[in-house]
Amino acid sequence: MKTIALIPARGGSKGVPGKNIKPLGGYPLISYSIAAARMSQEIDRVIVSTDSKEIAEISRRFGAEVPFFRPAQYAQDQSPDADFVIHALDWFEKNEGETPEYLVHLRPTTPFRDPAVVDEGIRQTRRSVAANSMRSAHPAGESPFKWFLLNEQGNFTGIFSGYSNDSLNDPRQGFPQVYIPNGYVDVLRASFVRSAGKIHGDNMRGFVTPVCSEVDTQEDFAYLEYELSRTFSPVLEFLKTHYPLEVKYV
Repeated sequence: MKTIALIPARGGSKGVPGKNIKPLGGYPLISYSIAAARMSQEIDRVIVSTDSKEIAEISRRFGAEVPFFRPAQYAQDQSPDADFVIHALDWFEKNEGETPEYLVHLRPTTPFRDPAVVDEGIRQTRRSVAANSMRSAHPAGESPFKWFLLNEQGNFTGIFSGYSNDSLNDPRQGFPQVYIPNGYVDVLRASFVRSAGKIHGDNMRGFVTPVCSEVDTQEDFAYLEYELSRTFSPVLEFLKTHYPLEVKYV
């Protein structure tokens, strides 16, 4: 059964205009996710789902397929992920006569991936026969079990029941470990999506990854540029090798 990377990239972005193709280290943001998918040993095809001709053109330059355009109604600010996933599955069924069993959801906003970690996440999902899907996350540095709500009387109270105000001051090691979803690599089973009409389900396998940064604001881009200057990125090395920086890509 083929495994397809599906990279969603809307043209509209209010927080950072043109975010998905904004340069990072000299390359469009989306090129990092395309490169990670191409470097993967477990992914057979790399497909970008977009409503933008500009994003489509840039994605093709970096080796992705853009065999369809996402309809505008599935590319709104509030559009759930299920919309573009089901649209893609419908396209495969209608135009290719079959659908891949595994869709690897790679968000462009998580650019610094290790393809070996992506591959391990895919392999774990395949081995877990009962799992409806897999989502990646990394350990939270601060426990939300220690956080507060502000009630109508102006008093702080714990978010979770069973903890007194005094116990919320205990060391974080005494609270459950919490994980932050990070978009590093999510894997969906097409057969489950088709039968349930949703993409994750209750039996969602957890995959713990290294801590990674996401892009949502202009400040995030500045921080990621700083990260690039201090840490090794196999994906950036792939891009430099195959796509010289002398060429203008955006």
